[in-house]
Amino acid sequence: MIDIHTHILPGIDDGAPDWDTSLAMARAAVEEGITGLVATPHHANGRYDNPKTVVESLVEELQTRLNAERIPLTVYKGQEIRVNTDLLEGIETKELLSLAGSSYVLLEMPSSTIPERMSEWIYELNLLGIKPIIAHPERNAEVLQHPDRFQRLVEEGAFGQVTTHSLLGAFGKKIETFSWKMCSESLIHLVSSDAHNLSMRGFRLAEAYEMIERKLGPACVQTYQTNARLVVENGDLEIPLIFDKTKPRNWNFFRKLFANR
Repeated sequence: MIDIHTHILPGIDDGAPDWDTSLAMARAAVEEGITGLVATPHHANGRYDNPKTVVESLVEELQTRLNAERIPLTVYKGQEIRVNTDLLEGIETKELLSLAGSSYVLLEMPSSTIPERMSEWIYELNLLGIKPIIAHPERNAEVLQHPDRFQRLVEEGAFGQVTTHSLLGAFGKKIETFSWKMCSESLIHLVSSDAHNLSMRGFRLAEAYEMIERKLGPACVQTYQTNARLVVENGDLEIPLIFDKTKPRNWNFFRKLFANR
């Protein structure tokens, strides 16, 4: 298994605080079958700025420590980039990191809204040959209220990444239900842990895939796992064939679900 969204690098955001925790997280990842992961510290989110050179240096050192400890895990470089007005410039000047050196970037929207320029940025990124993956849209308040707006982003060229903890109920029943509905509507293309630590925010990737197999079938698991591999290999992501395109999406389900929020 490959995990494309983790906060395993030590001391640079709200993830692992030190090298001991980073190594403990790596061991835990291997124990549940993860063979590679992308280190994606927060960048430009108003609290943390983790420039390219800092991330590259820490990824190199982490891999060296993993090799010395004989922990069979490959770590790739990346960032979880908060969308902002300097996004396109940072991409063009190569000041921002893609995921594992691929054409995919991991973007984080504000927790409350979809930025007004989001469609514009997705369009411009695609013109540049950059493929945006939107991190944990199931936890965005505007997406929760208006999932059709996220559907449009996907139609415009974005991909969706759901968090294992959302699927497994760690953020509450409504987000859990919403996350599964997004998967069943083929609006999610990747499953990742967004792991920050080993207590409240571990990996739980194997557990999530087991649940996906029970709820959506083994073919869906295969697609999600293949897509994670294709990100680091810079391949073309597959579309999970769950939603029946001959039937209209039932947005009333979402509206009723969150009518009392």
